Amino acid sequence: MQRFVLEPERKTPVKAHTDVLVVGGGSAGVAAAVAAARAGAEVILVERLGYLGGLATGGMIILLLTLDDGRGRQVVGGLCQEITERLVRRSAAYFPHRAEWGREDPELVERDRRWGLVWGHGPHRVRYSVAYDAEEFKYALNCMVEEAGVRLLLHSFAAEALIENGRLTGVAFQSKSGRFAILAKVVIDATGDGDVFASAGVSYEKERVLPWLWFVIGGVENVEGAIDAGGWFFRTIGEGRVLVPWGATERIARKIDATDPDDLTYAELECRKRVMEEVDRLRAELPNFKRAHICHIADQIGITESRRLCGRYVLARDDMDRPFDDAIAITGHWTKYGAVYFIPYRSLLPREFPNLLVAGRCISVDHRVHHATKEIPPCIATGQAAGAAAALAVGAGIDPADLDVKILRRHLEQNGAILSL
Repeated sequence: MQRFVLEPERKTPVKAHTDVLVVGGGSAGVAAAVAAARAGAEVILVERLGYLGGLATGGMIILLLTLDDGRGRQVVGGLCQEITERLVRRSAAYFPHRAEWGREDPELVERDRRWGLVWGHGPHRVRYSVAYDAEEFKYALNCMVEEAGVRLLLHSFAAEALIENGRLTGVAFQSKSGRFAILAKVVIDATGDGDVFASAGVSYEKERVLPWLWFVIGGVENVEGAIDAGGWFFRTIGEGRVLVPWGATERIARKIDATDPDDLTYAELECRKRVMEEVDRLRAELPNFKRAHICHIADQIGITESRRLCGRYVLARDDMDRPFDDAIAITGHWTKYGAVYFIPYRSLLPREFPNLLVAGRCISVDHRVHHATKEIPPCIATGQAAGAAAALAVGAGIDPADLDVKILRRHLEQNGAILSL
């Protein structure tokens, strides 16, 4: 029988009031916060860890897969393109030249495969995907948040959505200093796991997944020769370093529920044990790794999926290549060539609350479409759309659910987003 503890009634201090509250400082959350602030809103961004970027930085999934449609056309622009340009200015990114996108040249494809930019089944083409340095990505996000005037709070864990008269009035957080609340006109759930909308009682689906744990090894002698010798690892930014995307179906005993602390604990311990075994194997079996050392094991296990919003529209596999009048982003598919999804604004909107938006990997899509929309570029794109929508709604004195999507689309395109082909 389930036991319960009765807690005394308590008063939670209100730390701040704001126009837009963004919960989650991953790539989607940063994009939402920056877009909202640049559009004139007062914005607070709250992140549970001590850095920004989520899996795009601390998860060491340091590949932008992908900004194109697999046919040579760029489909993700806006803030994702801006981040890429910031990385380029600091010599912290690699991607193929625009003139090469879409080409089937085997030598170019092999070159990019070695950087981890080619996935899925062939025949392969050159894609506009980007390999980058995680610490430089963090720095780019920090600069963008600061320059936009976003108020940032780190080390604060979203505990509970606050609801009053059928509206989401804010979120309660827990930190080392205790519990506090932030009230807002609009809340954006960019937690990746849908922590805010789940606590608010919004409809969602949930999947169990196989966890991953990526890591970087340095001190590799002749990286190109090591790749030639065989093994699943890629070139990455920095001399003598390779990126190892550790994690595969046969290596983990079972799938996990990424919202269950028992499962997460199991995954953390098991994955780190397996990483060390893989490091030992590489040193013992591949001469190029004999003097190699671990540079960085991801701070976060790679969770590809957990909760997914059941919103006003669930983008489905049959919607591939289907334009929508309310499309606020486009994404290609990192393992398929030519597959495109137009992401409708309705996939960011829960049915239950008019002033709640969702961005990132937990938007309203089905399991198969999620395989495309979970990637970092579309997460940034939906984050930018959610942030812009929140700011425009606040400026008009309405809820995001009532916003004229034509105004939103025009604003996004003026800020570099690609919404049509």
